[in-house]
Amino acid sequence: MTTGTGQRARAPQESARAMRADARRNYERLLAEARTAFAEHGTGASLEDVARRAGVGIGTLYRHFPNRHALMSAVWEDAVSDLLARSQALLDDPQPCSALVAWLRAIVTHAGEYRGLSSALMSASHDDSSALSQCSKPMREAGSTLLARAQESGAVRPEVSISDLLQLTNAISLAAEETPDDPELADRLLLLTLRGLKADGQPTA
Repeated sequence: MTTGTGQRARAPQESARAMRADARRNYERLLAEARTAFAEHGTGASLEDVARRAGVGIGTLYRHFPNRHALMSAVWEDAVSDLLARSQALLDDPQPCSALVAWLRAIVTHAGEYRGLSSALMSASHDDSSALSQCSKPMREAGSTLLARAQESGAVRPEVSISDLLQLTNAISLAAEETPDDPELADRLLLLTLRGLKADGQPTA
Protein backbone atom coordinates (compact mmCIF):
# COMPACT_ATOMS: atom_id res chain seq x y z
CA MET A 1 0.00 0.00 0.00
CA THR A 2 1.28 3.50 -0.87
CA THR A 3 0.47 6.95 0.40
CA GLY A 4 -0.25 10.02 -1.68
CA THR A 5 3.45 10.83 -1.70
CA GLY A 6 4.29 7.45 -3.20
CA GLN A 7 5.77 6.13 0.04
CA ARG A 8 4.62 2.78 1.32
CA ALA A 9 2.37 3.16 4.35
CA ARG A 10 3.66 1.34 7.42
CA ALA A 11 1.51 -1.61 8.35
CA PRO A 12 0.15 -1.65 11.91
CA GLN A 13 2.25 -4.71 12.73
CA GLU A 14 5.41 -2.91 11.59
CA SER A 15 4.57 0.15 13.71
CA ALA A 16 3.99 -2.04 16.73
CA ARG A 17 7.29 -3.83 16.20
CA ALA A 18 9.10 -0.50 15.81
CA MET A 19 7.57 0.86 19.01
CA ARG A 20 8.45 -2.30 20.89
CA ALA A 21 12.04 -2.12 19.68
CA ASP A 22 12.28 1.56 20.60
CA ALA A 23 10.76 0.92 24.01
CA ARG A 24 13.21 -1.91 24.58
CA ARG A 25 16.13 0.37 23.72
CA ASN A 26 14.84 2.96 26.18
CA TYR A 27 14.47 0.27 28.84
CA GLU A 28 18.03 -0.96 28.35
CA ARG A 29 19.46 2.58 28.37
CA LEU A 30 17.58 3.45 31.55
CA LEU A 31 18.72 0.26 33.23
CA ALA A 32 22.36 0.85 32.25
CA GLU A 33 22.29 4.42 33.51
CA ALA A 34 20.55 3.37 36.73
CA ARG A 35 23.29 0.83 37.42
CA THR A 36 25.92 3.52 36.94
CA ALA A 37 24.06 6.11 39.02
CA PHE A 38 23.33 3.68 41.86
CA ALA A 39 26.94 2.50 41.92
CA GLU A 40 28.21 6.09 42.03
CA HIS A 41 25.61 7.75 44.25
CA GLY A 42 23.65 4.94 45.92
CA THR A 43 20.07 3.87 45.32
CA GLY A 44 18.84 7.31 46.32
CA ALA A 45 20.32 8.78 43.13
CA SER A 46 18.13 11.22 41.22
CA LEU A 47 15.76 9.42 38.86
CA GLU A 48 15.49 12.60 36.81
CA ASP A 49 19.24 12.42 36.29
CA VAL A 50 18.99 8.75 35.30
CA ALA A 51 16.37 9.63 32.70
CA ARG A 52 18.39 12.58 31.40
CA ARG A 53 21.54 10.47 31.05
CA ALA A 54 19.52 7.84 29.20
CA GLY A 55 18.28 10.50 26.78
CA VAL A 56 14.60 10.19 27.72
CA GLY A 57 12.06 12.10 29.77
CA ILE A 58 11.14 11.22 33.34
CA GLY A 59 7.72 10.10 32.08
CA THR A 60 9.38 7.43 29.96
CA LEU A 61 11.31 6.20 32.99
CA TYR A 62 8.12 5.90 35.01
CA ARG A 63 6.36 4.06 32.19
CA HIS A 64 9.01 1.36 32.44
CA PHE A 65 9.61 1.58 36.19
CA PRO A 66 6.55 2.89 38.11
CA ASN A 67 8.62 3.71 41.21
CA ARG A 68 12.14 3.59 42.62
CA HIS A 69 11.75 0.05 43.98
CA ALA A 70 10.76 -1.19 40.53
CA LEU A 71 13.95 0.27 39.08
CA MET A 72 16.03 -1.11 41.96
CA SER A 73 14.48 -4.54 41.42
CA ALA A 74 15.47 -4.49 37.75
CA VAL A 75 19.03 -3.45 38.66
CA TRP A 76 19.20 -6.18 41.33
CA GLU A 77 17.87 -8.83 38.92
CA ASP A 78 21.27 -9.73 37.46
CA ALA A 79 22.72 -10.21 40.94
CA VAL A 80 19.76 -12.38 41.92
CA SER A 81 20.32 -14.55 38.85
CA ASP A 82 23.98 -14.94 39.82
CA LEU A 83 23.06 -15.79 43.39
CA LEU A 84 20.50 -18.37 42.31
CA ALA A 85 23.04 -20.00 40.02
CA ARG A 86 25.57 -19.95 42.85
CA SER A 87 23.11 -21.64 45.19
CA GLN A 88 22.60 -24.45 42.68
CA ALA A 89 26.33 -24.98 42.30
CA LEU A 90 26.78 -25.10 46.07
CA LEU A 91 24.31 -27.96 46.41
CA ASP A 92 27.16 -30.26 45.39
CA ASP A 93 29.43 -29.01 48.17
CA PRO A 94 30.23 -31.90 50.55
CA GLN A 95 30.20 -29.44 53.46
CA PRO A 96 26.60 -28.10 53.67
CA CYS A 97 27.38 -25.52 56.31
CA SER A 98 30.36 -24.14 54.38
CA ALA A 99 28.13 -23.96 51.30
CA LEU A 100 25.56 -21.91 53.20
CA VAL A 101 28.25 -19.57 54.50
CA ALA A 102 29.69 -19.12 50.99
CA TRP A 103 26.26 -18.18 49.64
CA LEU A 104 25.62 -15.65 52.40
CA ARG A 105 29.00 -14.08 51.75
CA ALA A 106 28.06 -13.78 48.08
CA ILE A 107 24.87 -11.93 49.05
CA VAL A 108 26.88 -9.47 51.14
CA THR A 109 29.25 -8.89 48.22
CA HIS A 110 26.49 -8.27 45.68
CA ALA A 111 24.42 -6.06 47.99
CA GLY A 112 27.51 -3.96 48.65
CA GLU A 113 27.65 -2.88 45.01
CA TYR A 114 24.85 -0.35 45.56
CA ARG A 115 24.68 1.81 48.68
CA GLY A 116 21.17 1.76 50.13
CA LEU A 117 20.16 -1.55 48.60
CA SER A 118 20.52 -3.58 51.80
CA SER A 119 18.26 -1.21 53.71
CA ALA A 120 15.66 -1.32 50.93
CA LEU A 121 15.77 -5.12 50.83
CA MET A 122 15.21 -5.28 54.58
CA SER A 123 12.19 -2.98 54.32
CA ALA A 124 10.77 -4.80 51.29
CA SER A 125 10.80 -8.13 53.13
CA HIS A 126 7.77 -6.85 55.08
CA ASP A 127 6.03 -5.28 52.08
CA ASP A 128 4.54 -7.69 49.55
CA SER A 129 3.52 -4.77 47.33
CA SER A 130 7.13 -3.72 46.76
CA ALA A 131 8.75 -4.77 43.49
CA LEU A 132 11.84 -5.69 45.50
CA SER A 133 9.85 -8.30 47.41
CA GLN A 134 9.46 -10.21 44.13
CA CYS A 135 13.20 -10.86 44.25
CA SER A 136 12.92 -12.20 47.77
CA LYS A 137 10.83 -15.27 46.97
CA PRO A 138 13.35 -17.10 44.72
CA MET A 139 16.14 -16.05 47.10
CA ARG A 140 14.29 -17.50 50.07
CA GLU A 141 13.64 -20.72 48.16
CA ALA A 142 17.29 -21.06 47.16
CA GLY A 143 18.50 -20.22 50.65
CA SER A 144 15.99 -22.59 52.25
CA THR A 145 17.46 -25.51 50.31
CA LEU A 146 21.00 -24.69 51.42
CA LEU A 147 19.87 -24.11 54.99
CA ALA A 148 17.94 -27.39 55.07
CA ARG A 149 21.05 -29.29 53.97
CA ALA A 150 23.06 -27.65 56.74
CA GLN A 151 20.36 -28.45 59.29
CA GLU A 152 20.02 -32.04 58.12
CA SER A 153 23.77 -32.47 58.53
CA GLY A 154 23.40 -31.40 62.16
CA ALA A 155 25.61 -28.33 61.70
CA VAL A 156 22.92 -25.65 62.11
CA ARG A 157 20.20 -25.38 64.72
CA PRO A 158 16.82 -26.65 63.47
CA GLU A 159 14.91 -23.55 64.61
CA VAL A 160 16.85 -21.19 62.31
CA SER A 161 14.67 -19.78 59.51
CA ILE A 162 15.82 -18.55 56.13
CA SER A 163 13.83 -15.32 56.54
CA ASP A 164 15.70 -14.42 59.72
CA LEU A 165 19.00 -15.46 58.17
CA LEU A 166 18.48 -13.24 55.11
CA GLN A 167 17.50 -10.32 57.32
CA LEU A 168 20.68 -10.80 59.34
CA THR A 169 22.69 -10.94 56.14
CA ASN A 170 21.13 -7.70 54.90
CA ALA A 171 21.84 -6.09 58.27
CA ILE A 172 25.48 -7.15 57.99
CA SER A 173 25.63 -5.69 54.47
CA LEU A 174 24.19 -2.44 55.80
CA ALA A 175 26.72 -2.32 58.66
CA ALA A 176 29.57 -2.87 56.19
CA GLU A 177 28.16 -0.15 53.95
CA GLU A 178 28.19 2.30 56.86
CA THR A 179 31.78 1.40 57.77
CA PRO A 180 33.69 1.52 54.46
CA ASP A 181 37.06 1.94 56.20
CA ASP A 182 36.79 -1.56 57.71
CA PRO A 183 36.67 -4.01 54.76
CA GLU A 184 36.81 -7.03 57.07
CA LEU A 185 33.76 -6.03 59.11
CA ALA A 186 31.20 -7.96 57.06
CA ASP A 187 33.10 -11.21 57.32
CA ARG A 188 33.62 -10.82 61.07
CA LEU A 189 29.94 -10.10 61.65
CA LEU A 190 28.89 -13.00 59.45
CA LEU A 191 31.12 -15.44 61.34
CA LEU A 192 29.90 -14.03 64.66
CA THR A 193 26.30 -14.57 63.56
CA LEU A 194 27.02 -18.10 62.42
CA ARG A 195 28.39 -19.01 65.84
CA GLY A 196 24.89 -18.44 67.16
CA LEU A 197 23.40 -20.67 64.44
CA LYS A 198 25.64 -23.62 65.09
CA ALA A 199 24.23 -26.73 66.66
CA ASP A 200 25.93 -27.64 69.93
CA GLY A 201 29.36 -29.10 69.45
CA GLN A 202 29.75 -27.96 65.85
CA PRO A 203 32.84 -25.94 64.82
CA THR A 204 32.45 -22.55 63.17
CA ALA A 205 33.06 -22.55 59.39
